[in-house]
Amino acid sequence: MTTDAEPTDPKRARILEAAMRLVLAYGFSRTTMGDIASAAEMSRPALYLLFKNKTEIYRAIAEQLLDGSVAQAGVILRREGPFAERMMTMIEECLIAMMRHIAGSPHGAEILDMKSRLAGDLHAAWRSRLGALVEAAVADEARRNGVDLQARGLSAPLLSALLLDGLEGMKMRIPDPDEQRAAARGLVRVVEIAVQG
Repeated sequence: MTTDAEPTDPKRARILEAAMRLVLAYGFSRTTMGDIASAAEMSRPALYLLFKNKTEIYRAIAEQLLDGSVAQAGVILRREGPFAERMMTMIEECLIAMMRHIAGSPHGAEILDMKSRLAGDLHAAWRSRLGALVEAAVADEARRNGVDLQARGLSAPLLSALLLDGLEGMKMRIPDPDEQRAAARGLVRVVEIAVQG
């Protein structure tokens, strides 16, 4: 995992970019390490020095996407502005846009199906980190509005989980991005009502 202080290895970045392009175009199972090495303009032995197999590459791509999503969500949720607007921007830019990129591929279903098998731990960590950001935004908004969530039988962790669980279920149930946005707006509105004075 890279941090802001740790520069990204250009070879590694080239490999991940090439692998992502190939997997989206041809699918994970049909893409070989040789294909990835060729697309990254390096030898197979050089590729194997950085990644021992396709699973490691898949996990590195997933980690890169998920880390970027959490970092961007943090920036968006800490901005000034209306609560619902910040939440919807975060959902659009950090969740729907990321999924649209993968789901738009003819092999998107295969790529997403492998998520739990190859990167379930990364996804769980991402969900936890994203949940903590949403929870903090909900708690801040309730505080700003003078709302005692506990008196309403609610809590910031509960509302965060409600929002993220709803978004997860919506993603499986509603394939159309415009319908996803409408459903997401409804979920955000429910949370917004809960934190309003």
